[in-house]
Parts: sequence; structure tokens; C-alpha cells
Amino acid sequence: MATLITGGAGFVGLEVARQLLDAGETNITVFSRNPSPSRLGDLTDRVTAVAGDVGNFSHVLDVVKASGADVIYHLGAMLTGPSDKDPAASIQTNAMGTFYVLEAARLFDVRQVIFSSSIGSYGYNLDSDELNDTTLQRPVSFYGATKAFGEHMGLLYKRKHGLDFRGIRYPSVIGPNVTTPSNTQYTSWMIEESAKGNPFTVWTVPETKVPVMYITEAATATVQLAQAPLENIKMANYLVDGEKPTPTAGDIADAVRAKIPDAKIDFVRDSSRAMTHGRSLTIDDSCAREEWGWQPTHNLPRMIDEIMAAFA
Repeated sequence: MATLITGGAGFVGLEVARQLLDAGETNITVFSRNPSPSRLGDLTDRVTAVAGDVGNFSHVLDVVKASGADVIYHLGAMLTGPSDKDPAASIQTNAMGTFYVLEAARLFDVRQVIFSSSIGSYGYNLDSDELNDTTLQRPVSFYGATKAFGEHMGLLYKRKHGLDFRGIRYPSVIGPNVTTPSNTQYTSWMIEESAKGNPFTVWTVPETKVPVMYITEAATATVQLAQAPLENIKMANYLVDGEKPTPTAGDIADAVRAKIPDAKIDFVRDSSRAMTHGRSLTIDDSCAREEWGWQPTHNLPRMIDEIMAAFA
């Protein structure tokens, strides 16, 4: 089976590629703006790397045709911070890029497209602190709006063209070497900076509760969704969650201090991130659990151990 991963040199994309290779797949194409050996690391000689822009239809058509993909993991996107700073680039990458992937899949008879979405597609104006797969999506970020749009484009291609489209809505993904800033990136950075021996100031209050999962969990869930039998897929776009109960920012800091006693973590509200302060958000991911067997694998201590190991 041939597999194409857009954004394949990115945070989740690299881990998806690694897990597919470890499971025995050999025909994997990684498509990214910068699929350099410095990004791909030990995967460099195990994948076909193609440089290109998902927001360029010619690039997408070329790579889908050349890869002969049976499955596309569409993980390439601009995240919240960059999207809000440059909406024009975000709509080209996130909205038009997703359209290009879906249309190329139709033209070249790709069987399946897996789409990376986000809890950002829901926004903050919620009727409940618990999200589920039928919660009304009212995104407040440009990134969230493009992700909601992408989900619905995929559903149209599923209905009209029979494409096996499936979307996965990630929470905040924790892991080492996260470089793109977002309102909830403190979940990774307070662990990483402490592992490096650096102080870290969290820009929200300790009571803020945001669902999290570890990077390898996010990739495992993505691959597991792709491999689930089609007859099991009812919802199509799925929330997934990691450890329950959902930890607060203070819980994460306490877990870091338990592993790294001299960690210097403090909390100072950033007025520019007011929508983050005091949130108490949890996820009901029962559809993913019931329809394709999703189960989280990492608790906070394990997440911290793995990040610490990355910087040992």
C-alpha cells in the first residue's frame, strides 16, 4: 500500500511516518515545505521526501499522482498563532490546501483521506465545559474556522464521491521540540524547559484545564482511525483525548516538580490570552472509543519521562 503524508516533516507527521514504518509499511511519501534530513532524522533513508506547498494545487496534484497513494494522511497546516497573524496565508494553506488534497484524491482514485482537525474548531463559546462530537462548532480563531471548514469539505467528498474521509480532532498535543506558539503550548514547554534546566513562566492561571495527549498517542490514534474497518465508522470526525481526568495547568506543573524537584515554574497571566484563563474544558471521546477502540496510553508522569529522555 502506498501512503502519502502531507506535513510529514511536522510534529505529528513524523511520528505517524515512524509508526507506519515500524509496522512494516515501506512505500511512504513525505510531503512538506522542508523535508530535509535535519527534519527527517533517521527516517531520511526510509521514506520518499518531496518538497512542496499544500497550498499550491500543482504541487499537490504532482505528489498525489507520483506517490500513487492509496491513503493520504493530510496533516499539513498552519497552526493558531501563525493563522491569526496571516489569515490570507492560512486560508490558502488550511482551506484551499485541504480542498486541493480532496480534489486530487478524487481525480487519482485515492481510497482514503485522514484529516487532522482540532478542538480549536469548537471555540470558547460553549454550552458546556465538556465537548463531544456533536457539540456545536463556533470557532473563534481563524485556524479553528479553517479546520471546521475542512471537516465539512471532507464530508461533502464522502457523500458525493464516496471518498473514505475521516477526521481526528486533537486536543493540545504534548511532546519535545514544539516550535510553533499557540495559546496552550505551555503544556509542552513547561515540561521541556524544566527538563533543560530552564525556568518557565506559564501565561495562564493554575486552574486552567485543557485536554492533552502525548505526541505518540496522537499518532497512534491517527493510524488507528485510518485502519479501522469502514463499517465501524459512523461519526466520521472524531474527538480524541489523553489522560483522564483532564489535568489543570497546575497539575502539570506539580507533576513536573515531582520529577524535577528544582524546576522553576511560575504563573503570570498574559492579558493578550484572556480566553485561555480559567477554562475548564474536558472531552467526551466515547465515539472514538466505541467505534474504533481508541484508548489513551500515557499519563502525565510517562509524558514527562519521555520528554526528559529526549533531552538527557
